[in-house]
Amino acid sequence: MSIQMFGLPVSRGVAIGRAVLVDSSRVDVAHYFVEPERLSGEIDRLRQARNTVAEELGTLKRDLPAEAPSELAALLDVHLMLLHDPMITDALRQWIDVRHYNAEWAVSAQTEVLVRQFDEMDDPYLRERKADIEQVAERLLRALAREGNTLPVVAHPRDFAGEDPLVLVANDIAPADMLQFKGSVFTGFVTDVGGRTSHTAIVARSMDIPAVVGAREASRLVRQDDWLIIDGDTGAVLINPSPIVLEEYRFRQRQSELERARLHRLRHTPAVTLDGVQVELLANIELPGDAPAALEAGAVGVGLFRTEFLFMNRGGDLPDEDEQFEAYRSAVEAMKGLPVTIRTVDIGADKPLDRMSVNELRHEHALNPALGLRAIRWSLSEPAMFRQQLRAILRASAYGKVRVLVPMVAHRREVLAIVDALNRAKQHLQDHAVPFNNVELGAMVEVPAAALAMPMLMQHFDFVSIGTNDLIQYTLAIDRADESVAHLYDPWHPAVLTMIANVISAANSAGKHVSVCGEMAGDTAFTEMLVAMGLRSLSMHPSQMASVKQRVLRTDSQRVARLLPSALQAEDPAQAWQAAMTGPNPKSSTH
Repeated sequence: MSIQMFGLPVSRGVAIGRAVLVDSSRVDVAHYFVEPERLSGEIDRLRQARNTVAEELGTLKRDLPAEAPSELAALLDVHLMLLHDPMITDALRQWIDVRHYNAEWAVSAQTEVLVRQFDEMDDPYLRERKADIEQVAERLLRALAREGNTLPVVAHPRDFAGEDPLVLVANDIAPADMLQFKGSVFTGFVTDVGGRTSHTAIVARSMDIPAVVGAREASRLVRQDDWLIIDGDTGAVLINPSPIVLEEYRFRQRQSELERARLHRLRHTPAVTLDGVQVELLANIELPGDAPAALEAGAVGVGLFRTEFLFMNRGGDLPDEDEQFEAYRSAVEAMKGLPVTIRTVDIGADKPLDRMSVNELRHEHALNPALGLRAIRWSLSEPAMFRQQLRAILRASAYGKVRVLVPMVAHRREVLAIVDALNRAKQHLQDHAVPFNNVELGAMVEVPAAALAMPMLMQHFDFVSIGTNDLIQYTLAIDRADESVAHLYDPWHPAVLTMIANVISAANSAGKHVSVCGEMAGDTAFTEMLVAMGLRSLSMHPSQMASVKQRVLRTDSQRVARLLPSALQAEDPAQAWQAAMTGPNPKSSTH
């Protein structure tokens, strides 16, 4: 039966494929594909974990006190029976053999299938037996976790994932986990929770795959291997669509691919407006390996290197100075002399570490993590770590043009501490005769306090970069990862637009470089308006660059500047701007 649901569209395009459910509700489970030559070893891991659990259950049964209820022994017998049930063990092996899932993922996937089957049983007693399945699965997962395993790197997962395209379905996916799926077989994803600018959505856009978040019931209604259509333009998710609907969306897919190919031809065309104004289009990257894609997309530099992803999925062990240096140098060298802006670690809120500090402060224990110990606040609370990262960045500057960008700056005492830490890092390198070049120091403007304190920032920083995602979140008091208030997250709000315009104006007046690196930079609905505000530098995901460039090429900067004041003063700036932009334009584009 075909089912249709809706969520928030966060990455454009259409994805069609079979559903792969990732169960994130029980325990944290690693999900990755195993290389063909390591499959037998992965099956051995699973067999060893099963034997370990069997020994545990046997010991528990043997050590039961004489006065223990007989039901306890019977329950342990049921768990042992389930553990060795061929229907379960054969299915687990098939997940590994056929899909190349790692052992943990195989356990999670098969548990999900069985729990669904038990939920549909009419007999209440049998329905309740799903708890036994879940308890055995959790024991297996704990045993696998105790064994430990090194994540294999899979270069070409599509070679063994089957011919059908796959789409990912989950309650939620952590940003670090999303990066594990980067370059994998998944052609789209849908989650129950999330907002348009949650970091999970941002990573999906960086992967350039269709995505829908906040679909509420998706992970409950979708079954393993269901055919799904994910419409990243409208937010629709169709489960087991009819052949006619399937063909209609496949036609849309082909049209979208043709449009992308057409836009791709613009990648080496300079981004210049109709009246000759040069606009700098930079790339946002998460890992050094993203740099070649930025060059291929026509980026003239990296405007935002999110270093926090180097710190995630490490079991609490932070990367040391040398490891960071190698990563930064790799990105700098890959950009072949173009500038690279490296942001210091932005940990916290929806990007927690396994270990938030030396005191093991966990982000989920904070009452409001978005307002807590995150970004520069965390870095300054860990001064040794912060100076270590600054030294690594400075060392990388010897291999190309590097800028340092600091997130969530708000207070003068923070500014002074940042400058002091950078000077100490420089002095340390000088004392040890380690080469580095001069780096520009910049601040992220993403809290209203920073936007309102531009004169102070301009005294200490060489440039500013507007992080619109958080700026909107803090200005409107909206948790951007919470789908229940996602409808209130409004980049068109007059206060937001006025604040951005004022920051751009203040930076330009001070003769300082200003860019926008938030999601507004890659949204073509705002391209002309940002140019009208005087912005000449935008940083976005490489996948968004061609469409933004096309919009720049069709823009008359003088004309849109004249239209800006009335739009900013309107009660509904979006409607006013749209009306102004669709009015008569004396110039036309040949692009």
